[in-house]
Amino acid sequence: MLEHEYTVLGGVNRARIGHYVGIISSAVSASVVFVLLSAIDLASKFGISANLPPAVLSLAGAGTVFFALYWILDRFAWKWNGLSKLLKVPDLTGSWDCEGQTINPDGTLGYPWKAKITIVQSWDRIRVRLKTAQSGSNSTSAALICDEADGYRLFYSYKNDPNIGETELRSHRGSAEITFAKDLQSANGEYFNGHGRYTFGRMSLKRL
Repeated sequence: MLEHEYTVLGGVNRARIGHYVGIISSAVSASVVFVLLSAIDLASKFGISANLPPAVLSLAGAGTVFFALYWILDRFAWKWNGLSKLLKVPDLTGSWDCEGQTINPDGTLGYPWKAKITIVQSWDRIRVRLKTAQSGSNSTSAALICDEADGYRLFYSYKNDPNIGETELRSHRGSAEITFAKDLQSANGEYFNGHGRYTFGRMSLKRL
């Protein structure tokens, strides 16, 4: 799995979210156990023989409930409109059309390029995959910033590898900063390459 953890700046503290999920898990677990025991007690009053295997109580434990609730949060709940705004974590998942432009050291325009960016994201992890006709890159680290004025900003580092046969290109590392519009349908950014290819430029994204 190429997804990696990412930092959220300006959003709700993730440790605090884990604490809240733990509290909810304990409450849900206690309620489930209470209902099960009450059902057995009620059944015995009507002369119905009922047993509650220890395995059932174990499945209703707070640990199991926490795992289930956190999995739901990690995969689905964080994307829900109201919760996403509360957590201040944007849903960037999906495909983006990217048009890039290199800039020469003297400030003049270099060559244009096109790419497809695929973002895979969950509450805990993210991956930014950029693919051009000549090469592809994957993010290695990332941070999301909630900017009340300009929108959400994504910072990420990446490793780029050229396709086989692209003798003029070299594997390199770089970083990018992308600012997303508030409707999360478009974005603009800058990139900087080094450690194998010293280029920089700008790029424009549109959600597909």
